[in-house]
Amino acid sequence: MNLLFLTPSLPHPATQGADIRNWGIISSLSKNHRISLVTFANQSGRISKTLSKCCSTIKITKTPKKNILQRIVTMFLSNKSDMSVRLYSTEYSMKLQDVLANETLDLIQIEGLEMAAYLAQILDYYRNQTTRPVIIYDAHNAETVIQERAIRSDISEPHRWITALYSMVQLRRIRKFELETCSNSDAVICVSNEDCVALKKLNHQLDPTVLPNGIFLSDYPESSRHPKIMSPRLVFSGKMDYRPNIDAAVWFANKVFPSIQKRHDKAKFIIVGQSPTRQVLNLANHPSITVTGDVDNIRPYIAEATVCVVPLRMGGGTRFKILEAMALCKPIVSTTIGAEGFPVTNGKDILIADTPEDLVRAIDSLLCSNEDQIMLGKAGRTFVSDNYRWQTIVPIVEDLYNRKII
Repeated sequence: MNLLFLTPSLPHPATQGADIRNWGIISSLSKNHRISLVTFANQSGRISKTLSKCCSTIKITKTPKKNILQRIVTMFLSNKSDMSVRLYSTEYSMKLQDVLANETLDLIQIEGLEMAAYLAQILDYYRNQTTRPVIIYDAHNAETVIQERAIRSDISEPHRWITALYSMVQLRRIRKFELETCSNSDAVICVSNEDCVALKKLNHQLDPTVLPNGIFLSDYPESSRHPKIMSPRLVFSGKMDYRPNIDAAVWFANKVFPSIQKRHDKAKFIIVGQSPTRQVLNLANHPSITVTGDVDNIRPYIAEATVCVVPLRMGGGTRFKILEAMALCKPIVSTTIGAEGFPVTNGKDILIADTPEDLVRAIDSLLCSNEDQIMLGKAGRTFVSDNYRWQTIVPIVEDLYNRKII
């Protein structure tokens, strides 16, 4: 098959969750199919040799930057959601048009709701043609759910009422955009059963295919080093300009970490991930909190963690930070939302806690027990190995392709 992927960033090297998913799918499918890629890139946008080997055609556009004024104008003078215009680029549209005109495609896959801004262009191009490629929308998140949760989280704190208002305005628009995207695609893919249910609520006729997030386990060698108890390192990883991650880092630093330090005065909280906002950077004013910013490879930071924490209070989909920590045999303490989408067992594969008090108790129990750290870490590694390898996941999407194209 000739497949075209629309992605929000270069999938390789994979430095964040969306990239890891896109790279896993694209690199796995490239073994049996011809891949074309139209994507965005920051800075130089150099194409790795590995990516070049997987893709016959690669077209790159510089990622558009929307300043705060442009976003305010969109909010008040347009009925479009921020997500539907955030990555719109005339240059990208032209490059996409070139691929549509010059390549015979069997299938086009749109990776994430932001890239659905180009769905109308694709449909218009093929509108008067006798045949067109199958169009697949890969929903990395149920975005309407994320906005609903953001409102619930923000509305309870007066100093965040402005962001709550933003989410209230965006909610109706995102729901409409997400519904249109799902309804105008030939098939919808999502990452979890929970997201499948959420998307069906938008359109009861939808029948999304669940394609879980996965990893290449060989990229995560099992560490033989035992966790250290004397210098506890609590690690939280993720893209630090993503609203659920910002909220989690700030909330944990202010509401949970101080109590951990009272019990373990040498404890460190390490926040690892690209593009930290000013709010996140300010956390580093605390002598025991480190904000790394962008790093070439996040795995060494996870490997050095005593406990990986996932204190998310909003969000959707499933978190690669959990898969990566489990693959590296790291014990995890997560909120219910943080672990959502994974069929984990509390106390066996992971520890689940939602209140600051319960999070402190769960983390303290691990910091006080080297044996529990090792046990939970090994169980997590087994969980990922048994359920989340790309080689066992990708056949699901190939089966979907075959059914839709035939």
